[in-house]
Amino acid sequence: MQSPLPPPTGDRAPLVFSRPLAIVGGGTADPALLRELAARGVALVGADGGADSIAAAGLMPEAIIGDLDSLADPDAWAGRTRILHLDEQITTDFQKALYSTRAPVTLALGMTGRRLDHTLAALSAVRQVAHERRVMLVDEVDLALAISGPFAFEAAPGERVSIHPLAPIRFRRSLGLRYPLDALLLEPAGRLGTSNEGTGGTVEIVPEDATPWLLILDRRRLWDLMAVFRTG
Repeated sequence: MQSPLPPPTGDRAPLVFSRPLAIVGGGTADPALLRELAARGVALVGADGGADSIAAAGLMPEAIIGDLDSLADPDAWAGRTRILHLDEQITTDFQKALYSTRAPVTLALGMTGRRLDHTLAALSAVRQVAHERRVMLVDEVDLALAISGPFAFEAAPGERVSIHPLAPIRFRRSLGLRYPLDALLLEPAGRLGTSNEGTGGTVEIVPEDATPWLLILDRRRLWDLMAVFRTG
């Protein structure tokens, strides 16, 4: 079951990171990417069974957060890293990791694929926090950045740029897209912005309000977007 994230109080006081954070779930997470993230100074946190994926990549999570029902051997982690055992069942382990942490930008790996219900739950979770933090879902092919408000970045000519509405949202204008979004209404059950393209140079997307939406790009753009956050 999934519900709005509870406030971080008491034993839910957030772990605060001054550098980028990667929350790793129990879905598919590329071990090479995990090692690259760690090498670049990104903090790794396991959302329950995601800690096993971090360990399989030869790394140690800085914390494990969840109800601990998906870890292969929960007792084996005792004394090795910080463990936040949150046994409430009204949120997913990803939500628990979100409400228990703070970071300038948060990557989420292993949250999509394998099970469709987990993927849908992850999309719902990033929608819930898009107003207050930068969260990017990353899988084997794509990255999906949850955005509330306008956003600008650089795109190559013909580069795939998908804009997915997480709720009905009207866009005021856009720049640098083959198919402009000017005055366009996108809806999850209606018109979508799948497989648009950059025309080369700056892409600017300006919605009418702060309704959350997803920017979906090729995973190879991960570090480019991270650079935008460092300089933005």
